[in-house]
Amino acid sequence: MTKNISLDASKLNSIFHECNQCGTCCKQYRKITLHHDEVEQIKKLGGYVGVDISIKEIREKGLQQAREDAEKRGKVFMIHPDDKGCIFLEKRNDKYVCKIYHYRPRTCRGFKCNMADDSFLSLFGRNAIHLLGQTTYGLPLKEDVS
Repeated sequence: MTKNISLDASKLNSIFHECNQCGTCCKQYRKITLHHDEVEQIKKLGGYVGVDISIKEIREKGLQQAREDAEKRGKVFMIHPDDKGCIFLEKRNDKYVCKIYHYRPRTCRGFKCNMADDSFLSLFGRNAIHLLGQTTYGLPLKEDVS
C-alpha cells in the first residue's frame, strides 16, 4: 500500500533539471490526463482524446454509457497512438517545442524535466502522470490519515 505524503518542493527541485528541449517526455508518455475543461480545447486544436475503459465495461454498459462513466470519473486523456510522440511536438533548429505551449494541458505544465531518460522511466513508468507530489489531476497529494 502506498501512502500519499506532502513533499518538499525545494528538495524535488534539486533532483530535476530545467527542460533542454530534447522532446523525450513528449515522445515517451503516451497518455496525458486532461481536466474536464481541457478536453474540447485539445480536440479543437487537433489532439487525440481518449477515455480509459475496459472491454468488460463496454460489454456490460455499452460503449456510450462506458464512455460517459469514464468521463465522469475523470478518466480522459490526450493520447499519442504511435511512437512519434505528441501531435503538438515540433522540431525547430535541433530543439523540440510545443506548438500549443501556452494552451498545453495542466499535466504537461506540471511536468519537471530530468531529461526523461531510461532511469527515470524505470522508476516512474511510461504513464507517469502524478509526478512531483501531484495527483493525476494536478492537485497536491494529501497525507493519508488512516
